[in-house]
Amino acid sequence: MPRLVLAATAGLFLLSGFAALVYQVLWVRELGLLFGNTAQAAALAIAIFFAGLAAGGWFWGRLAPQVRSPLKVFGLLELGVAATAVGHFVLIDLYHIIYPALNAAAGDAAWATTALRASLGAIVLFPPAFLMGGTLPMMGQHLVRITGRLATTGTAVYALNTFGSALGALAAGFVLPPLLGFSGAYLLAIGIDLFVGLAAIGLAMGLVLAPTDARPQDAAADQPRNTRSTASAATSAGLPARLVALVPFVSGAATLGVEVLWTRLFAQVLQNSVYTYAVVLVAFLLALSLGSLTANALARLRAPAPRQVLLLVLAASGAVIAASPWAFHAVTGGLAYVGAGASWLEYLGAVSVVALLVMVLPGILLGITLPYLLRLMEAARPEPGEILGRLVAANTAGAIIGSLAAGFLLLPWLGVSGSLLVLATLYPALMLPLILREPIPWPHRVIYATPVVAAVAGLIAFRAAGPAATTLSADERLLEVIEGTHATAAVIERGEHRLIRVNNFYTLGGTGALESERNQTLIPMMTHPEPRSVFYLGMGTGITAGTSLLFPVERVDVCELLPEVVELAERHFAPWNQGLFDDERATVRAEDGHHCLRHADTEYDLIISDLFTPWKAGTGNLYTREHYETGRARLAEDGLFVQWLPLYQLTEKELGTIARTMDAVFPQVVMWRGDLFADGSIIALVGTESGVTVDPDALVAHGRSLADNPALPEDLLQAVNLRFYAGNVSLSGLFDEAPLNTHDRPVVEYQAPRSQRLVQAGEETWMTGSRLGFLYQNLAEQVPPAEDPYLAPLKDDAHGYVDAGRHYYFYNVLRMNERHDLASAQLRQFLALTPFDQPPGDPEAPTTRSSWEEGR
Repeated sequence: MPRLVLAATAGLFLLSGFAALVYQVLWVRELGLLFGNTAQAAALAIAIFFAGLAAGGWFWGRLAPQVRSPLKVFGLLELGVAATAVGHFVLIDLYHIIYPALNAAAGDAAWATTALRASLGAIVLFPPAFLMGGTLPMMGQHLVRITGRLATTGTAVYALNTFGSALGALAAGFVLPPLLGFSGAYLLAIGIDLFVGLAAIGLAMGLVLAPTDARPQDAAADQPRNTRSTASAATSAGLPARLVALVPFVSGAATLGVEVLWTRLFAQVLQNSVYTYAVVLVAFLLALSLGSLTANALARLRAPAPRQVLLLVLAASGAVIAASPWAFHAVTGGLAYVGAGASWLEYLGAVSVVALLVMVLPGILLGITLPYLLRLMEAARPEPGEILGRLVAANTAGAIIGSLAAGFLLLPWLGVSGSLLVLATLYPALMLPLILREPIPWPHRVIYATPVVAAVAGLIAFRAAGPAATTLSADERLLEVIEGTHATAAVIERGEHRLIRVNNFYTLGGTGALESERNQTLIPMMTHPEPRSVFYLGMGTGITAGTSLLFPVERVDVCELLPEVVELAERHFAPWNQGLFDDERATVRAEDGHHCLRHADTEYDLIISDLFTPWKAGTGNLYTREHYETGRARLAEDGLFVQWLPLYQLTEKELGTIARTMDAVFPQVVMWRGDLFADGSIIALVGTESGVTVDPDALVAHGRSLADNPALPEDLLQAVNLRFYAGNVSLSGLFDEAPLNTHDRPVVEYQAPRSQRLVQAGEETWMTGSRLGFLYQNLAEQVPPAEDPYLAPLKDDAHGYVDAGRHYYFYNVLRMNERHDLASAQLRQFLALTPFDQPPGDPEAPTTRSSWEEGR
């Protein structure tokens, strides 16, 4: 084949792999938005995609030897992928029309819901995946033209496609969504496939890159292609067809299972943003690509025998998987946060180094097995397309089983370390049938098999706890840890308080911030005249949601994404969550909150959205225009949508984007403080319909009821609550120039990780301290309390209670900065504006509030 034509063909296959991974990343995200960002939804999407690849590899592999121009068929397959991908937009619109009715028909039956999601997911994913599955067999059939080159050419083709996939994962994780939006990235992938398809057809028809530099081919090229079946090819290679299928199946199961478990390990030490997940995926794909190149080099060796090389590769693979938990702990210094204090680029560099150190050697070994099998098949001269299709189909089928088993069976049962040991046993177990078929005397086979059997038995019997699943500070004690399907969650005791920590560095609240966690319910509930139904998006310890049960509510629905957190909250926080798990008015579900809300069958007086770490992958979807539109549609008349924000995790950019996005959906958005801390504050953005106002009578009635004291003065109760009011966001215009956050343009999800690293490097600051004070001052200047329509029912004196809260915040900031003279002046103004005889108690230190800790 002329070199220029060969280079062009290789480039097209590289682009094909690139587009395939872009599709996969976008499809998994899209189905997560549709079905919920749960581990089950992600696994379902990947399983459907892989099933399509496996079926396509098997079908098109059988067809490949029968076509006159495999390259032309490859081009047609690429055009088919593009066409079915375009249909994605139509199917998604259709989904939004029919899914609510079908979901209602499924009711509470888990099997019916799963079947519905699988059916809809298959309609979207299976057709393009089925066509993608045929690209490797067709390209292999086209390129493997010389007898004896199946292994070298086939492994090179496989490496090229995998490398293209790594580039696609890199682009989909870092470049395309921020630059083009998700729709633009999707259209780009479609455009790439159209170009690849048309170019491949043009090459096949001789219309492009005519062979002007054609050179004489190897004489072996004139030999007729062997037309024996794959089954007979396997037999002549010394391996039965069943074993040929078993090796790639087990290898696929182990490889994808290990990837799932390694991803969980990395979640314990990384930022867990879209960027860090992309780095881990790219490193893994790059290692597999290098494994294919290594297989290419091994295929060129004359000695040792191919089956002996395969045995050595399997033994080494099992060893590195078994050692990987301890190797990971060694590389990360015992689950220490990677890149602590580093700037953005330094952080990405540190993450990349750790990912490569952990995964390159094991990944290369894992990546050798499948392509090296071509070397064992080569002697029988099978049809390249057919054998590639069969091997890939078996490998992909195994990948489905391995990923599901690792995520849903092994992890909850044995944890990460134990699960990796189980997967490590697959490789020596796979060696046994290969050893027993070696052409050596039976006594020798038994001798060689004995240490392998011992290794399998040892790994099965080895029940060492392995490295710790979570790390503790010197003043902390572990009460319970769950390594579950969604996360590694732990209940930790710190002094007299306890907290829930997820994935080693993310705290979901605790008893050390009891007052402020209760305020997340008390502040919005006090302002509503008659709150009867409440929805909580996120739960954490359950303290916030449980506080609603102090009111005469009729219905409380709580959706928490992590089932591990639900379990721990029920077992360890019952004394503080007001009987949340026992009260018949409350329902707690371990589901994606956005999905729960979108398909709720009721309207709510209050929807309270918890504090979420903004840079975590998927969290940005809870700050989008589409999410707020869903929330507004689920509100009852005069209802309140309450979005709590952790200002100790937001810069001015993210706060502005979230406020601007809410303001684009709700006619009125106001801001309430969740506390008066000098540092580490939280705020609530409250979205309402126009005309909704604060109800001073409700403040008094609720306050007296909660205190069980009807004699409490009205002015005191109003002052206690109104000091937390910060201002009218909609009328202030302070955030009008900020960008909108949408599903297609997820500004927060891609900006927040960068901001987090800039803050850690000292190049940016959170919205805390004096910076937050300036925001409060600007709100008051743009919309003074006396001119704020939200405060219209208040009497003149009550406007002073709003100003008083701002003065008390300034008092705490100045006192923190040891400006005691100025702090005293602010305190005097606070007391002059309120009925208080003395200031409230010192604010509690937010030691166990929902937070993130880079180092302990």
